[in-house]
Amino acid sequence: MVAVSAPYVAGFLAFREVPFLVEAVQRLQQESERLLLPHRVLLVDGNGLLHPRGFGVACHLGVLTDLPCIGVAKNLLQVDGLVRDELHREQIRSLQRGGDMFPLTGTSGRILGMVSCGGFPVCLALRSYNNSSKPLYVSVGHRVCLQTAVRLVKSCCRYRIPEPIRQVQKQGGRGGAGRPRVGKQISRQQRGLGLPSLW
Repeated sequence: MVAVSAPYVAGFLAFREVPFLVEAVQRLQQESERLLLPHRVLLVDGNGLLHPRGFGVACHLGVLTDLPCIGVAKNLLQVDGLVRDELHREQIRSLQRGGDMFPLTGTSGRILGMVSCGGFPVCLALRSYNNSSKPLYVSVGHRVCLQTAVRLVKSCCRYRIPEPIRQVQKQGGRGGAGRPRVGKQISRQQRGLGLPSLW
């Protein structure tokens, strides 16, 4: 069971979720050491630099664990002038096959991430899988550049969602559990996020 004591506040998900995730990563690290499995990178169902404050859950978790971390989101977080308007929808339609992508450039001129749809992510919107019409939004979390983040996400996509995240969600029953109430005891299966994916 996981005790969630902080309320859900948009833009501050890390303060609610990261304490549990850090504990989970520490348990995974201990188990990996026992089995002599090296850790490579954390894939997080959430955002990294693509965040209103430039520091999403993937950044927060990466800094606290000092592990390379990548944010992989299913929905566009509208920050720095990024909006789900007709231009954005047209860019998504231009992603023809797995591996196609485009950068997410904010009004500041800074590339915040990549969009990908069914293929290889590259700090942009990414089409991760040939049969997917919905992109993934890949952003840097910690100790990894955007190009590496995209290459790693792309290499993990058998389907739309990178396989490590997909398996955690499948095992955790992520479906319709929703967000837990403040102070409520919840199990991993009832939790909205499941464990971070260690790959």
